[in-house]
Amino acid sequence: MISGTASNWKRAVFIGLLLATGIGPIILLVGTVLGMAVAQSFGYFNFAGVSGFSLEFWAKQLASPLLAASVLYSLKIALVSAILSVALAYPLALWLRNPFPGSLTLSALIKAPMMVPGLVVAFLFVNLIAFHGFVNEALLGLRLIAKPFRMQNDRYGAGVMLLQVWKNMPFALLLLGGAVRSIHTDLLDAARDLGAGAWARFRKIILPLTLKAMQAALVIIFIGTAGDYSFQVIAGPTSVSSLAQYMYTVQHEFGQWNEAAVVAIVLMATALFGSLLLAAAAHILFGGRRA
Repeated sequence: MISGTASNWKRAVFIGLLLATGIGPIILLVGTVLGMAVAQSFGYFNFAGVSGFSLEFWAKQLASPLLAASVLYSLKIALVSAILSVALAYPLALWLRNPFPGSLTLSALIKAPMMVPGLVVAFLFVNLIAFHGFVNEALLGLRLIAKPFRMQNDRYGAGVMLLQVWKNMPFALLLLGGAVRSIHTDLLDAARDLGAGAWARFRKIILPLTLKAMQAALVIIFIGTAGDYSFQVIAGPTSVSSLAQYMYTVQHEFGQWNEAAVVAIVLMATALFGSLLLAAAAHILFGGRRA
């Protein structure tokens, strides 16, 4: 009995050491950066003045309407982009579920945006929608409009959301495609034989069985979109900033390292808790359904 316990203990230590070699450096690096950001938000590591504990930076930023506007804007962009990306990925995943001639090539083309850097995508998008960009020039050439109209840097962030969906939908498809293909065809055929239509099969069978993949896609896309900087700077509205853009402005334009750290903590908290709430909402809406 004692020998078995000792053996299990040694095995657990061995597995822990193996995991530590991979996870340990990640935890160390992330923990160091996070700890430094938290300490800096309370007045330490002040590169522009005297360091010391202070709540001044939190008080100033939490009272700033610019921070509140940035939080709401980033939440809107992240929420809409994550939901639309997943919503568009589902029909494609169902379509590509059963192989057909050319399906592999088509799937590769759909996933191609994952290979294109976001900054390149943003510049190409601006070339299309600029005041004298391709779209306006084409419409003028076809005499559909009398003069160019403004599409770049729209105040609602529609261009940013379009870019985010174009960039993230293939990732959602990558996660959902495997989950959809794992559903046995016999289960769907049985539901069809019992009179369930296409929408009923999707709502009562496919959604619950692919819930984990859906939640993973929502969380990862939400976090990435909430912290995006490049799309916002190039194609976003000029009247409001994302949290990442606002953090850069606070540090670069005003030299306020400690206040920028406050914004960084708010950004991380917004991305984390927002994504968890979105995943919880998906579980409440679709997790309880059964065929």
